[in-house]
Amino acid sequence: MEPRIGIPPSLVAGGGGARARHSLSAAYAEAVAEAGGVPLYLPPAASPAASLAAVDALLLPGGGDFVPPGEPPPGVAFDVVAPERLRWDRALLAAARAAGRPVLGVCYGMQLLALESGGALVHHLPLERPAAGEHQLRDPAARHAVAIEPATRLARIFGATALDVNSRHHQAVSLPGRGLRVCARAPDGVVEALESDADDAPFVVGVQWHPEDLDAPHRRALFGALVAAAAGRGA
Repeated sequence: MEPRIGIPPSLVAGGGGARARHSLSAAYAEAVAEAGGVPLYLPPAASPAASLAAVDALLLPGGGDFVPPGEPPPGVAFDVVAPERLRWDRALLAAARAAGRPVLGVCYGMQLLALESGGALVHHLPLERPAAGEHQLRDPAARHAVAIEPATRLARIFGATALDVNSRHHQAVSLPGRGLRVCARAPDGVVEALESDADDAPFVVGVQWHPEDLDAPHRRALFGALVAAAAGRGA
């Protein structure tokens, strides 16, 4: 049986009598299928453990912003992730880590990995890291460089220590948290990827860019690594 990859969708609130709905870019499911996996959506349910039992790995897709502690800085607009989605994603991630399931986090998903591991975020790069380059590249074709640490899982996945990636974020990881290590950075030092801090640990990788929207070789490398790990249940 092909590995089943669970993907939690976003929750879009209803209005004017309309019902709430689930939403997710089709690019995630397409990338999983292209890599040989079976994408399964995991909407909120009574039991995160039961939902996770239906899949072999977890893919945490991009999403909204995390609210900084205290008063939000003036002049900064946050696209806050829905509380219902955040609760569900946290529960799924906890169940996946407890079961040793492979996990891939994308953008918001990587930031959630860090936070749930006891890490921390930069909540608005232009304010907290004013010397950093632009990370909200409006042009879909725009790219910036990423340097991957040699001898890491990510370097083996891509067979390279340098990539050009897209970028849509104004928040970033500042501390990776327990059991994770930084494995890639932008030229300005902003963290671009995390992974398990031991080679024999279950597959846990987070990337700050959006691999589902990059070229086919890039998609096949990263999503293929997740599907391969799912085939061995994280081996």
